[in-house]
Amino acid sequence: MTVLIILAVLFIALVVIVPLIERSNFRMSGEQMGKMGRWILPLLVIMVVIQLVMYYVN
Repeated sequence: MTVLIILAVLFIALVVIVPLIERSNFRMSGEQMGKMGRWILPLLVIMVVIQLVMYYVN
């Protein structure tokens, strides 16, 4: 039952947020995307390490 509630909330959020983003004039330049993309891999590695530590501590 919890899974269905989570899926419903995600679907409603998707239906509401996607049109709002499409209507806005939010645009990113290639330079801005490059700066953000540089952070994604290190943050993912940190997240995996933290999840592994949490798994093995419990």
